[in-house]
Amino acid sequence: MKTDALHAVRLARTDLKLLGRNYVALFNVMVLPLLFGFLYLQMTEDPTFVLSGMPGILLIFTAFLNLVNTFTARREELVLKRLRGGQSSAAAIFGGAGLGALAVFVFQVVLLIVLTNRYAGALPTNPVPMIVGGLLGVAVFALLAAAFSGITPSAEMAQLTPMPVLIVLMFAAPLAWPLDQMPAALEIVSRVLPVTPVMELMRAGYYGASLGEMSVYVATLLGWVAVSALLVKLFFRWDPRHN
Repeated sequence: MKTDALHAVRLARTDLKLLGRNYVALFNVMVLPLLFGFLYLQMTEDPTFVLSGMPGILLIFTAFLNLVNTFTARREELVLKRLRGGQSSAAAIFGGAGLGALAVFVFQVVLLIVLTNRYAGALPTNPVPMIVGGLLGVAVFALLAAAFSGITPSAEMAQLTPMPVLIVLMFAAPLAWPLDQMPAALEIVSRVLPVTPVMELMRAGYYGASLGEMSVYVATLLGWVAVSALLVKLFFRWDPRHN
């Protein structure tokens, strides 16, 4: 267990170094979601609502789109196979990817809190639901990324395969409007998306929420962890698809 943890940390450090050298990936992870957030800010009179929900959008890019590309490229280049055949266990490999995504996500959320304070004069009053939502959200989207990499034929296609999921998550998520202000059908869809409980737990840090509401959000994320883990078992591949 200790060895797996050390390997996960080592792999996470490698991921962060590689991300810093890949300017396209860095733009997609750090800048692109903020541009979406800026567009949504133009649609609301409550900037705190949008900014406090932005971590959910950040996760889509940081822990999902980026890791789909990472897993797929490493599989096709035999990196995953070499890691798996060496000292790194599956837990260490997945843990390292998740840990790297978590480090970037924490950095982004801290910047977002500073931005929210400067732009809207608001600071979170309860960090606990934000921490829980962030940890579970990273776990869900990292696992979903691993599963989607299994159905992605090449690194070149890694930008396209997750696109339908990206569109649904971006436009059905309650970023600019509360759930109860959405059309009924869209509200039903939004409530079962993995991005929604992340947003609501993050907002609970600013606006507060009842224990019952937070329990529902946590249970939804735990359900998604289980579903995502099953999808990984079904679709994830260690060997290149062209073999």
